[in-house]
Amino acid sequence: MAFTLAELTPDNLQAAVSLKLKPGQEKYVAPVVHSIAEAYVTPTAWPRVVLEQNQVVGFIMGSFDPDHEIKAFRAGIWRLNVAGEAQGRGVGQFAIDELAKEARSRGITHITVLWIPGEDGPEGFYQKCGFIPTGEVLFGQTVGALQL
Repeated sequence: MAFTLAELTPDNLQAAVSLKLKPGQEKYVAPVVHSIAEAYVTPTAWPRVVLEQNQVVGFIMGSFDPDHEIKAFRAGIWRLNVAGEAQGRGVGQFAIDELAKEARSRGITHITVLWIPGEDGPEGFYQKCGFIPTGEVLFGQTVGALQL
């Protein structure tokens, strides 16, 4: 199935904030509504929805802030939420690829992501997507980097 990336709009807002993860995943990623509030007050935020036939199946929020005092926050993924029923079909990988494409268009050579360690957490997914732990831990989360 083909996916598209779209800006957050009044037309897709309700579907975005209604995304339901698989049970137990809520402890690893903030809800979309939290991300949208954060994006509203953070000029460098880059919130997008992933659509499949005009249905919201995912949400990604990145940030591009080359002057951020914390190196891991200069370019990368802040949130990635994929609807439980859409997981395992390439939605997350597509969203990461699109954010990476945006980063490259800005001259950025690598992106980062932070994840909460845990047996059923997102670490395996991010590593499968090419993120390599940097050895740094911020706010109790592992920092991973992906070279572009």
